[in-house]
Amino acid sequence: MIDLLKVAIDWFLHLDVHLGELVSDYGTWTYVILFLVIFAETGLVITPFLPGDSLLFAAGMLASLGKLNPWELIAVLIVAAVLGDTVNYHIGKFIGPKVFSDGERKGLMRFLKKEHLDKAQEFYEKHGGKTIIMARFVPIVRTFAPFVAGIGSMNYSRFISYNVVGAIIWVTGLTLAGYYLAEFEFIRRHFEKVVLGIILISVLPIMIEYVRSKKN
Repeated sequence: MIDLLKVAIDWFLHLDVHLGELVSDYGTWTYVILFLVIFAETGLVITPFLPGDSLLFAAGMLASLGKLNPWELIAVLIVAAVLGDTVNYHIGKFIGPKVFSDGERKGLMRFLKKEHLDKAQEFYEKHGGKTIIMARFVPIVRTFAPFVAGIGSMNYSRFISYNVVGAIIWVTGLTLAGYYLAEFEFIRRHFEKVVLGIILISVLPIMIEYVRSKKN
């Protein structure tokens, strides 16, 4: 277990190196692999631990080196992000009524409460668009936001529009950031520090909100 954790951390902090190896080993199939990772990270509530922001940034860096086509990469990953959130939304919408109906609470779902569903629906009716778009940039929240939107029965036409906009901003922004910042030697030599910085910036809103809630 410890060895597996070490491997996972090594992959996470050195995505630039490992993605380079994937390109060397699998060529154009790398697009498919990246598609599946982004799709799973956004579309399956059981895989929020997969890399998202850092993967997009590292992929952009590889594209700057000519190993991947940046525009094909962005197009493929936007589709993956949109489909991921869409599937996640429908999973939430499908199991939501079953989770909260009497006699059908199983496993971890029994810890969910009916009032949480009501609050989610009320919240998404008021802040749905902003939530779906901003959640793209927050690890873990990114995975659960569309799921909760589905449980809360957020209007699908409204959801999909914000889903597409959020995916375009998220994928394009981080991929191009990696693409252009790769020109700087410091970024290439200290990729792991950049990854940690991205994570810190991503979770900063959660930390601020947590501190505010504690004060209140």
